[in-house]
Amino acid sequence: MALGIQDSAASIGKAGLRVSRLAYGGVPLGNYPTKLSDSEAAAAITCAYDLGIRYFDVAPLYGHGLAEHRLGAVLREVARNSFVLSTKVGRRLVPAPDKALKADPMAGIFEDPLPFSLTNDYSYDGVMRSVEDSMQRLGLASIDILHIHNIDPNNHEPEALEALFSQCMAEGYRALEQLRREGTIKAIGVGNNSLAMCERFARAGDFDCFMMAGHFNLLDQGATASFLPYCQNRNIRILLGSPFASGLLVAKEPAKAFYMYKKPDQEVLDRVRAIRRVCADHGVSMAAAALQFPLLHPAVATIVPGMRTAEEVGECVAAFTQNVPDALFADLQSVGLIDAGLTLQ
Repeated sequence: MALGIQDSAASIGKAGLRVSRLAYGGVPLGNYPTKLSDSEAAAAITCAYDLGIRYFDVAPLYGHGLAEHRLGAVLREVARNSFVLSTKVGRRLVPAPDKALKADPMAGIFEDPLPFSLTNDYSYDGVMRSVEDSMQRLGLASIDILHIHNIDPNNHEPEALEALFSQCMAEGYRALEQLRREGTIKAIGVGNNSLAMCERFARAGDFDCFMMAGHFNLLDQGATASFLPYCQNRNIRILLGSPFASGLLVAKEPAKAFYMYKKPDQEVLDRVRAIRRVCADHGVSMAAAALQFPLLHPAVATIVPGMRTAEEVGECVAAFTQNVPDALFADLQSVGLIDAGLTLQ
């Protein structure tokens, strides 16, 4: 199949919000994994918009506010109704002039972030304040989608995790529901790296979408067991992050790359090599297969890779629009590299 970036643009939520099939993930704008200049960041965002990408995702976490500043500086120059924007709540930024930054483990991945500490705050007032702060950093008067961000067992001890989840569903979720009901935002979701937490949130509230990182890519289809069917049955759309498995699927030297932010074991490296062989047999790049595979599931609305530079944006767009024969995915499934229970369509 050959995809267009805006072909059959998926609808999200009761407001009928439509997103492009390829989106722009703003993690690199926060200086991940290495520092990015303002001009490089602006060039990447501009290139994405010029090539037809119309959904942009960011968060206060990314560079401790830096990514929101950079994204807003570019998007303010185009018509507000021409793109969809999402950011996240749950981590408020607190000035730390001495740069003695305090944050949970995930925040340490950004190089030279802005001088703000991150405070976990999923209260009603905390969420409302976070939204206003994000609008000011973006320089935009509206946000389309708000995600609850990273109440994740990788970031918090069990007792703290339970306390944050309880606070969020009792207070923060109520704030998001109110903003959606009033029309201030068009959709609410959850952004999380933990499949178990995504499933827990889905059953605890009325969410329009999930920004799910991993769990449905060429190396990991764990979400097909229960989460994706649950979402499909309830018209909850998946905004699929980390289609390259945090870069491993497109790494020139896989053994030196990371798999979901950790060093890959030999079994994973063997799977990467096997997938690469099948792609080569069909004359298809790994990037094209990785970007297009998740859209085989009807719950997946858009693919959200992180793209650091204009060059990477161009490469992703070319890969996303490359013709990938259905036989490639059928062959991957026949040799056990794609879940046998997944219906290919």
